[in-house]
Amino acid sequence: MKKILIPTDFSENAEYALKVAAQIARENNGEIILLHMLELPSQAGDAVGSGSDIPEIMFFKNAAIGRLEDLMDEDYLEGITVSRVVQFDMAFEGIMKISQINNIDLIIMGSHGASGFKEMFIGSNAEKVVRNSDVPVLIIKKEQPNFNVDNFVFASDFTDEIKKPFEKVVEFANRFDSTLHLVMITTPNNFKSTPIAQDIMNKFAAKFKINKFETHIYNETNVEKGILNFADSINADLIGMSTHGRKGLSHFFNGSISEDLVNHSSLPVITFKI
Repeated sequence: MKKILIPTDFSENAEYALKVAAQIARENNGEIILLHMLELPSQAGDAVGSGSDIPEIMFFKNAAIGRLEDLMDEDYLEGITVSRVVQFDMAFEGIMKISQINNIDLIIMGSHGASGFKEMFIGSNAEKVVRNSDVPVLIIKKEQPNFNVDNFVFASDFTDEIKKPFEKVVEFANRFDSTLHLVMITTPNNFKSTPIAQDIMNKFAAKFKINKFETHIYNETNVEKGILNFADSINADLIGMSTHGRKGLSHFFNGSISEDLVNHSSLPVITFKI
């Protein structure tokens, strides 16, 4: 939690993410990197190095720097180390590059979500980052004046595959002194009896040092609906998921529960890459 990356397009949702980042950084003596991407038209690619469009490009870069510096002066960032980056790149690619270069521990993004054809064929930048980021990604949908994670829902099938990302889940929950609610969603197509599901979760949880946790089994018609309804039933503050990072046709045909939650949940969602 020492280095937090906040991509911003200067929207209201992006500032919601920045305010949450400020709270996390303050509690963990962390620093924030503010990133703004300047997406140039593909035909203007050569103009970055030479050409008559350079003055216009520099105008937009300087305007972005000015807006970032205004953000850095906000009262809620006082006392926190904040740096700024303006990058010429497509949003998703730039976020991935800056994250790797700066050894980022956590990416926090504001998101409006996506729906309909936009969700199916384009997807939000947040969705793409969730799918590809090697570090945890926290998605914020609305203002969180007090980002307290008292009840943290983590849904999974609790197989050996998620042991490594689950270490980061436990670290996050323990750092926030959260009660970690481990939930297995059983559906008609993937049914497990209560004793079997409970045994799987108990054996899995015993391998980790979780300060506070509970196990739950929740029945629903599909996994996404089960996670959302369960989170609502316990008044959860945060939903966590591990993601495979599916790409290409595999992602198109199989979809991703994590990405669906990013698009459809009104609660903050944090994802951990397998």
